[in-house]
Amino acid sequence: MTPATTPATTPATVRSVRPRRVAVLSVHTSPLEQPGTGDAGGMNVYVVETSKRLADLGVEVEVFTRATGSDLPPVVELAPGVTVRHVIAGPFEGMSKEDLPAQLCALTSGVLRVEAMHEPGWYDVVHSHYWLSGQVGWLATERWGVPLVHTAHTLAKVKNLALAEGDDPEPLRRVVGEQQVVDASDRLVANTRDEARQLVELYDADVDRVVTVAPGVDLEHFRPGEASGARTRLGVPPDAVLLLFVGRIQPLKAPDVLLHAAARMLERDPGLRDRLVVAVVGGPSGIGLAHPTALQDLAHRLGIADLVRFETPQGGSPLLPGGPSDRLRDWYVAADAVAVPSHNESFGLVALEAQACGTPVVATDVGGLRTTVRDGVSGLLVPGHGADAWAAALSRAVDDGARLGVGAVRHAAGFSWSRTAEGLLATYRDALVERVALPMAVNR
Repeated sequence: MTPATTPATTPATVRSVRPRRVAVLSVHTSPLEQPGTGDAGGMNVYVVETSKRLADLGVEVEVFTRATGSDLPPVVELAPGVTVRHVIAGPFEGMSKEDLPAQLCALTSGVLRVEAMHEPGWYDVVHSHYWLSGQVGWLATERWGVPLVHTAHTLAKVKNLALAEGDDPEPLRRVVGEQQVVDASDRLVANTRDEARQLVELYDADVDRVVTVAPGVDLEHFRPGEASGARTRLGVPPDAVLLLFVGRIQPLKAPDVLLHAAARMLERDPGLRDRLVVAVVGGPSGIGLAHPTALQDLAHRLGIADLVRFETPQGGSPLLPGGPSDRLRDWYVAADAVAVPSHNESFGLVALEAQACGTPVVATDVGGLRTTVRDGVSGLLVPGHGADAWAAALSRAVDDGARLGVGAVRHAAGFSWSRTAEGLLATYRDALVERVALPMAVNR
């Protein structure tokens, strides 16, 4: 019998509460999709890695996501103890996450229908990711009488406060929807203390229900390696100065900042032109889909098109043999510095992966990147997005790469997905304890 349906609530019951089965909601993007393009990014990696580690801890995980193809099986095993359920809601193709609010009823119905096939109390906890999933989770947990744990990943009010030039502000429906989810959640999982503060100050979240659990990195896969071998495999000259961007190509991620900085570096040191290589690994996303060649056009206007390599996303699907792509690790290992010039990041997994490979990161001094990158030790934080400041920081990171690389590995070692899963499990337990203990307090 699950904790949520235990009839006798005693102190012993409270102490023994432990979730057996968790419904993870990731309705707008599947953990099976390739990170780095479309709506797939760090959140996809987060869901995959935490689900696998929770299964290792003895918790069965079922991930619900929207079906985006008629050929997708209803249920897919992602890993032992982790299944992905495809919910049919709206047309399979041609829908963006901006279209999904109209499909929330269908998504909720699909989730409730799966639970209805089992005995009452099948799920002990619902963990929703992003506000759309939170809307579905809000209704499901009210129906099932179990806790709702929510991770926002990004917040509309925060994004709108630091909007990239040319980007669209988040609409009112999202702001209102996020507020509803914040109010309904038993626990809100923040990636950093900065995000926890934003939830309290901008959304009036109950401070006692906000828990900070840092994301992690796969330290077995992302690890230091031989740069010369990685460069040979990638076709990068051994003496090149390699600057790298990994992620979705959209205004929020600001890959254009790296191109402007590279052009400024060449103005300062024309002799660098024979050695400089700028690699952009990722695909168009969000508003970037409207102008998919905008970054290539910018490279031409800046006169550096011959120095920029555009590569498709390299992360790999968790269902492919061998798991994460070795080619992505090669890019991190080969690079002299990795640029993360985002206008906002709740955490910044790319920065952590790069540092785990021993490569210093130059990142914007915003949001979660202040936690992910230890300024002056594992990389450098840059205020704003000015080309002069970024050119100077990238040059410094390259020149001081040996020292910063050592600091990067040490800093990344403090983060792991196992530790993240343990933090989530403790959060689930606390939310369950509160649910079990409440009737005891009422009946006294």
